[in-house]
Amino acid sequence: MVPSLIASALAVLVYMTGIFLLALRRKDNSIVDIGWGLGFVLVALLMLLRSGTLSVRHLLVAALVTVWGLRLSIHLYFRKRGQGEDFRYAQWRRSWGRWFVLRSYFQVFILQGVFLMVIALPIILVIRSAAGPFTAWDAAGFLVWVLGFVFETAGDAQMERFRADPANKGRIITSGLWRFTRHPNYFGEAAMWWGIFLIGLAVPRGWLGVASPLLITFLLVKVSGVPMLEKKYAGNPEFAAYARRTSVFIPWFPKRAEGETPRPDLPR
Repeated sequence: MVPSLIASALAVLVYMTGIFLLALRRKDNSIVDIGWGLGFVLVALLMLLRSGTLSVRHLLVAALVTVWGLRLSIHLYFRKRGQGEDFRYAQWRRSWGRWFVLRSYFQVFILQGVFLMVIALPIILVIRSAAGPFTAWDAAGFLVWVLGFVFETAGDAQMERFRADPANKGRIITSGLWRFTRHPNYFGEAAMWWGIFLIGLAVPRGWLGVASPLLITFLLVKVSGVPMLEKKYAGNPEFAAYARRTSVFIPWFPKRAEGETPRPDLPR
C-alpha cells in the first residue's frame, strides 16, 4: 500500500509540475482545471500497471475513473477554448503580484495535487487490493456513480445549450436539472466519488477511502465550487429569486414563491 502511495504521489508531482510550466508559458493558470480529471486517470492507470492481478472490481473502478476524467477534461477544454484565463485565477494573478509564480506553484498546482491524492485514495485502495468476488458494495457504488455521472453530464449539457441561445445572455438557467439544484454538475461529481468509495468498502481497509468523498464534497460546497461561483452572481435579482426557491446542492423539489398559485409543471 505504502509503495503505491509513494509512486502515485511522485507521478502526480511530476504531472502537476508539468501543467504548471505549461500554464506559465500560456499565462493561464486555469488550464489546471482541464488537467484535473486526467490526473485521476493517470493514478488509475499507474495502479493497474503495478497490480499483479486484475479483477472485475479493479477494472470497474479504473473504467469509471477514466470515463469521468476524460469526459470532464474534454468538456472543460472545449468550454474554455478561446475564453482566456478564468476570472478566479485572473483575480489571484492580480492580487499576488510579484509572488505570483511561487504562490501559483504551491497554492494552485501543488495544493491541487495534494487534494488529488486524497480524493484518489479509494482508487489506490481498490486496485492495489487482492482480487475478490463482486459484492453488493460494488453494485451499490456503481449505481451511485451512474446517478452522479448523469447529473454532471446532463447538467453540463443543459448549461451549454442554454448559453448557446443568444436570448439567454445575462440570464440564469432554471430548467432541467437546474430546477432541482443550483449546481447539478457539482452534486454529480460528489456523488460519483461517494460511489467509488462504496465500491472500496468491498476491500480491506476500504473505509479509509471516506476521506475522498468527504474532501471533494467539502471543496465543492464550501471552498472552490459553490461559494466562488455564487459570489459572481451577488446582487443579481434573478439569481436571488432562483436561490430562494432552489436547493443549493442536493437535488430537491423547488419551493413555491410566496403568493404563487399552485399549478402543474409545464413540459420543458
